[in-house]
Amino acid sequence: MLDLEGIYKNESVEDVLLYFAPRTPYPSIDRMYVNYKFEIVADGRLLKTYQRLVREGKLLENEKPLPEKGPNWKEPKFVTEKKYGIV
Repeated sequence: MLDLEGIYKNESVEDVLLYFAPRTPYPSIDRMYVNYKFEIVADGRLLKTYQRLVREGKLLENEKPLPEKGPNWKEPKFVTEKKYGIV
């Protein structure tokens, strides 16, 4: 089982978005930060980071509700290391 709290509290906003955004709606990611690390939402870092990732081609927005992995997307280190119960 994934340790969501550990991921949201310990990993960078960029890495969290790179892992979750292609599979989880933005409002759900926002809500998790409200629960576990509110300051990320309160100071606008979540939205700014999301917009930067789109500009950098790490995430691609489309007509679907979830963005796709962009040409510059790289798997976050915590995923390759299989931390937090990731298989």
